[in-house]
Amino acid sequence: MDLVKYVQEKYIETKDFPVFKSGDSITVYYEIREGAKTRTQFFKGTVIQIRGTGRTKTFTIRKMSGDVGVERVFPMNMPALQNITLDRKGKVRRARIYYFRELRGKKARVKDVAYTKK
Repeated sequence: MDLVKYVQEKYIETKDFPVFKSGDSITVYYEIREGAKTRTQFFKGTVIQIRGTGRTKTFTIRKMSGDVGVERVFPMNMPALQNITLDRKGKVRRARIYYFRELRGKKARVKDVAYTKK
């Protein structure tokens, strides 16, 4: 087990992103390679869960694209991850808000928490 931790600390670089939790609305900017070209794409949605610790930490974001819910899991130290911006802080009582998947319309809103944007 110590060997795995050693390799993770040695070879996986950490990036500085804002601190966020479940219920927060964030925008994730990541790089996409199409052949020889690279471009930046963003995914904007609500954080459903944060899983893992240290360098293997992942987070799941959910957004509505029309009537279809789209979820995406991002590793925190993915090399293609460029930036994360915190759009709104949300107030939820749970760390993993799976019940959010079944909610539609006005019920699918998360209460805002007043905060200062840095």
